[in-house]
Amino acid sequence: MTAPAGTLRHKAINTIRTLSMDAVQAANSGHPGAPMGAAAMAYILWTRHLRHNPADPAWPDRDRF
Repeated sequence: MTAPAGTLRHKAINTIRTLSMDAVQAANSGHPGAPMGAAAMAYILWTRHLRHNPADPAWPDRDRF
């Protein structure tokens, strides 16, 4: 999935990639390739398909990721 540079989607996907690199570096273990490659998929899954409500994190019918 390609998003035009500068869009919110592009910035969010790049943020997920950056955070995954930071997590691998902090753990001093692993390889960042898979989470960086899956960042766009995770973004689409989270924003378009998962049912969640940040105002009610204990909602019993929410999807878990």
